[in-house]
Parts: sequence; C-alpha cells; structure tokens
Amino acid sequence: MSDDRFHIVLVSPEIPPNTGTIGRTAAATNAVLHIVHPIAFDMSEKALRRAGLDYWAQLDCREHVDWEAFLRAENPARLWILTARADRPVWEADLRGGDYLVFGGEAAGLAKPLQDWAVRRWGAECRIGLPVHPPARSVNLACAVTAVVYEAMRQRTHTPS
Repeated sequence: MSDDRFHIVLVSPEIPPNTGTIGRTAAATNAVLHIVHPIAFDMSEKALRRAGLDYWAQLDCREHVDWEAFLRAENPARLWILTARADRPVWEADLRGGDYLVFGGEAAGLAKPLQDWAVRRWGAECRIGLPVHPPARSVNLACAVTAVVYEAMRQRTHTPS
C-alpha cells in the first residue's frame, strides 16, 4: 500500500449505516479508515456479515480503543479537524496524501477538548468544513466524509509537481 493514502478518522461514530457507507468510500478511494472507540454499535465479524458489508475485508480498517491510543499508533504528521462550525471551507486547505481527516460522531461532532488540542498542535487553520446554508445545521456524516475525501483526491490530482 502507498504511504500517501488519505486517512479517514471517525471518533465515536454512532450510526452503523453511516460507518458502513464511509467504509465503502474508504475502500473505493484506497483510504485508510480509523475507528476510534467508544462506538455505539457492534463491529464483530458476525455483525459485519449480517449487515452485508462484503467489501469490509478489502478495507484497511484500524480500530483504536481511544484517542490517545490512536495518536500513539499513528503519530499523524498532518491532521485536519472537520467540523460544521469551521470558518474555512475544505477547498481552502492544502490537503495532501498521508493527511488524517478527523470527523466526530453524528450527534455532537468532535469533542471540544480534541478540537482544542488539534488547534494547539496544528493551528486554527486545521479546522475546516463544508459550508452549510441555514436553516440546515450540518451535512450527514457519510456525505461529508465522501465530499471531503474526493476533494482531497482532486487536490492531489491537480497539484503541480
């Protein structure tokens, strides 16, 4: 596998069909999927089979018991926090292969302490998002992940060498 794959990081996902859809996006784009616990559903092999996720075996999916374990295992060089409350759209970020794209759970997004930690480490510009026009508050997590990963791929494809 190439070292310049994008990394999709789901922190405490709550809705199994969203995670399944995100897994399909990761498989289709050759991205690595990281699932950071706690999660709100069963990811055993039996549960995955029952859900019909036949492509899951083709996916590089790495589970981490918590955020600290994720950081120890991965030690990301570049990390982006995706949030509905970002002032900067994703297409203004300089996304590169090997980047970690971090998404929070469906109900509350990424916890403020994790966002604050990332801002201290990488600066406020690491907070990016997809613009949403009111009265909508946000975009479905699976839709957001797909849009962001394909934007990252577009940037990598159209970046001069």
